[in-house]
Amino acid sequence: MSVLFKNRKVQWFVVMLLAAGTVLLSESLLPSASKLTVPVVSKEEPSAPAPDMQPADRGKSSEKQTQEPLSYRIAEYHMNVAYTPESRQLQGQQTLTWENPGTVPVQEIYLHLYPNAFASKKTTFMRESGGKLRQDEATADSTGRMDLLSVKTADGEDLTPRMAFVQPDDGNKDDHTLLKVPLLKPVGAGERVTIKTDFLVKLPEAFARMGYVDDFVMAGQWFPKVAAYERAGTRGRTEPGWNLHQYHGNSEFYADFGLYDVKIQVPANYTVAATGFPVKPAVTENGTKTYQFYADDVHDFAWSASPHFVYVEEPFSTPQIPGMKIKLYLDPNHQELKDRYMYAAKKALTRYSQWYGTYPYSTLSIVVPPPGGNGAGGMEYPTLVTAWGASDKNPDLDLERVVVHEIGHQYFYGLVASNEFEEAWLDEGFTSYAEDKVMEAEFGASPNLPVESSFITSPNTLKQNAWAYTGHDQYAENVYTRGKLVLKAIEKQVGTKTMDRIMRTYFQKWEFKHPSTKDFQNVVEEVTKTKWDDFFNEYVYGSMMIDYTVESIRVKATGSKGTGPYESTILIAKRGGNSPEVPIQFHFADGTVLDKTWDGKESSIEFKLTHTTPVDWVRIDPNYSLILENKHINNFMQTEVNTKWKIRWNLGIIQFLQAIFGWVAW
Repeated sequence: MSVLFKNRKVQWFVVMLLAAGTVLLSESLLPSASKLTVPVVSKEEPSAPAPDMQPADRGKSSEKQTQEPLSYRIAEYHMNVAYTPESRQLQGQQTLTWENPGTVPVQEIYLHLYPNAFASKKTTFMRESGGKLRQDEATADSTGRMDLLSVKTADGEDLTPRMAFVQPDDGNKDDHTLLKVPLLKPVGAGERVTIKTDFLVKLPEAFARMGYVDDFVMAGQWFPKVAAYERAGTRGRTEPGWNLHQYHGNSEFYADFGLYDVKIQVPANYTVAATGFPVKPAVTENGTKTYQFYADDVHDFAWSASPHFVYVEEPFSTPQIPGMKIKLYLDPNHQELKDRYMYAAKKALTRYSQWYGTYPYSTLSIVVPPPGGNGAGGMEYPTLVTAWGASDKNPDLDLERVVVHEIGHQYFYGLVASNEFEEAWLDEGFTSYAEDKVMEAEFGASPNLPVESSFITSPNTLKQNAWAYTGHDQYAENVYTRGKLVLKAIEKQVGTKTMDRIMRTYFQKWEFKHPSTKDFQNVVEEVTKTKWDDFFNEYVYGSMMIDYTVESIRVKATGSKGTGPYESTILIAKRGGNSPEVPIQFHFADGTVLDKTWDGKESSIEFKLTHTTPVDWVRIDPNYSLILENKHINNFMQTEVNTKWKIRWNLGIIQFLQAIFGWVAW
C-alpha cells in the first residue's frame, strides 16, 4: 500500500521552509562566501466495449483450469454478494472449502472479519490508528461491521454456538476482527472441510482501504476470510499451525493461495471492477446487474463498483507476458488522463516482468476513485489496484508513481505473498525499491537518497510485527523508506548487475511460497557467495543506521617560527553501524584536496596529515555514497570558525541544501 506519496508535498514544503530559515540564520552566523497533453476519451464513446457486455474470457479460463496450479490452493471460495446503495450494505453468502496443508489434525478454523475494525472507537485498529490512516481521517460515518448471520457445515449443522472472537495480540475484548470456529470433527492432514456462511457488511464511509464515497464503493477485505495456515518450514516455522493476528492500525494482510468464484449483484446502472476475469457477460434483470468473476492462484479478492466509471481497455503483451488485458475504471474527472494511467501501467508491467518474472494473470484492473476517495486509493489487491482519488484535474507525477508502486505490489504482495503482519518490509520496502527503479528508468525521476535517509529519525528493526512500531510514522519510515534504503545499500556493495540477479533469484525462488527475511538473506548469500550476517544483524534484524562523524580538527605549525609545514590531526568516530568503505575528503587552505578511505571497523581513527598549509575543512562521504547515513549534519567540520555549533550550520548551507534542491524530482 502507498503511504508516502501524499506526504511528499508536505515534506517538501516543510523542508523548503527549514532551508529558507537556515539560509537566513546562516547569514548572521557564518562568514560571507567570495504537463502531458492527452486525447479526450468520451464517456459516450468509450474505446472498448463496456465490461458487462464483453464475452467471457473462455479460452483463458479453460486453459488455466487445465494447467497445473501455480500455487498450493489451500482455500476455495464460492460467493454471492449483493450491494444495496441505499443502506451501504453487502448481503453475502459464502461456501468456503479449506484444505489442511499440515501434518497434524486441525480442530478449529479461524476467520478474519476485517470490517469489524470499524465497529467502534474501541477496536484495536481504531485505538492504534487514532482514526487516521495516511492523511485520511475517520468521519462520523466511518463506522462499519460484519455480522455473521449463519455459520454451518456442508451438512447444515449450526456452528454458531461454538464460535468465539479471539484477540491473540492484545487481549482487547472489544476487537472482533478474528473469529475462532471449533469444528465438529478434526480435519486430518490433506483433508478438506467446507463451511457455509451468510453475512451482512455495513460499509463505512471510505476510510482505511474500504467503504463508499457517494455512489462509489470499494469492497476490500469484505468477506469472512480464512486465516493463513503455515506448514512446518514456512518462514522458519518448526511446527505447522495457524498464523493468527487481529486487524491493526499499521498492519495489512497475509493469506493462503486459492481460487475464487464470485457473483456480484449491483444496481443495473453500475459497472464492476474485480479481481480475476468475468466468466460470462453480466446479466441484467429486475433493475439489477449480476457479474461473475473467477480467479485462481490468488490470496485475496476485491471489487469496486460505480455508475460513473469510464471504462478503457487495451490488450498488452511483452516477451515475458504472452498476452493480457489492462482495464481502467476511471472517475469521469480523470477520463482525459487515461493515456497517462495506461502508459504507467504498461511501463511498470514491462519492467517488472523483465527484472523479476512474468505476470501470470490474464488481467490487471486499475480503479480511480472519485474526488474525496483517497480512503480507498493507493491500495493493492491481486490483479486489481487503486490509484489516488481524482480530485486534481491536472495531477503531477504522483499519478504515475502510485500506479507504478501498486503494480509493484502484484509481485511482492501478490505473487511472493509475504507476511505483512510480521515482516511488512518484505512487501513495502521491496516494492518501494522496485518503484524507484521504474520511475527513474521511465520517467527520469531519480530518488534523492540523502534526503530520504535524513527522514529516518527513529530507526527500528525491520523484522517485527507491524503494530510494534510506535505509530504510523515510525512504521512508514522503517518499513517503506528504511527497508528500501537497506536494499539500495546492498546494491551499493555488490553492484547493480549482481543486485538485479539477487532480486530476480529471490522472486523466482519464492514466488507463491511466503518467504521470510532469512530466506531473502539466504538468497543474497547464495548469489554473492558471501556471508551477510553482520550487515543483516545491524540493519535488518537490528535498528542501526550509519553515523560517522568528524569529531575534531587540531592544527599546529611545525616550522621553527610557528609557520609551515603544518600538522593537522583529525579524529573521525563511528557512532552507528559499519560500512566497508568510509570515504573522507580533506581540504587544505591552499586548495589541495586529499581523499582517503577508511574501513570503518574501529570505533574511531585519527589521521595525522603534514602539509605546507593546514587542513581547513574535512568532509565524510562527500558524494553521499553511504546510503544508510542519516545524520549528514555531523559529516562536515571547518577548522577556523568561532564556535562549534556554527561549524554544523555550514553543512546546512554547503551540502544539505544541495540535496534539498535536487529533491524536486523525487
